[in-house]
Amino acid sequence: MGFAGAGILLAAAVACGAPALDRATPATGFEAARARMVEQQLAARGISDPRVLEAMRAVPRHEFVPAASRNQAYADSALPIGEDQTISQPYIVALMTESAAVRSGDRVLEVGTGSGYQAAVLATLGADVYSIEIVEPLARRAAETLARLGYRVHLRHGDGYRGWPEAAPFDAIVVTAAPPRVPPALVAQLAPGGRLVIPVGEEEQELQVLQRGPSGIETRHVVPVRFVPMVGGP
Repeated sequence: MGFAGAGILLAAAVACGAPALDRATPATGFEAARARMVEQQLAARGISDPRVLEAMRAVPRHEFVPAASRNQAYADSALPIGEDQTISQPYIVALMTESAAVRSGDRVLEVGTGSGYQAAVLATLGADVYSIEIVEPLARRAAETLARLGYRVHLRHGDGYRGWPEAAPFDAIVVTAAPPRVPPALVAQLAPGGRLVIPVGEEEQELQVLQRGPSGIETRHVVPVRFVPMVGGP
């Protein structure tokens, strides 16, 4: 569906920095599990941007998964979040975030809010985050979670194939579902120097980074991946 008549759900804002985390679970071991995740799953596999590692260490992934899966929140795997969708493996979230090269103050579009976890990581990096989710129950649930945890994210229910033209251009766009081809509307909404991080393909998928350079769009091929298919389109 398109944006006509679609509402915008705005998560509660914090003035600056990351929100207070794990307020209700100081003794559960989540912080230790998160630290192990960063060291064993991310840094050990080559994620080297210290800001990305710190953001992944800060954001409470267990708050973005169903209660029944919280004991697996920091495992090296994707997890179901309902509506036939998943929260991506932590390494993939970190890889996509690092590939987007997000700086504080950047305007960033996320296509496929899902649980809201990737949006929270981007917000923790200081980005002005715009996020689109085509599955309305997920959009509402993510907005509630982000607001409860104090992340400022502009969140809309709509078709991510069309991007968010009235908020463009974007310094970075991160797509968390795989279209068969790169949507032209997303490329058109990149600012000069902007990066589009997107899994592309059907049976075989590949993570790509497209950057708007002085001579046009340059594409870098990163790694084979497996994402849920991107829904919507022309």
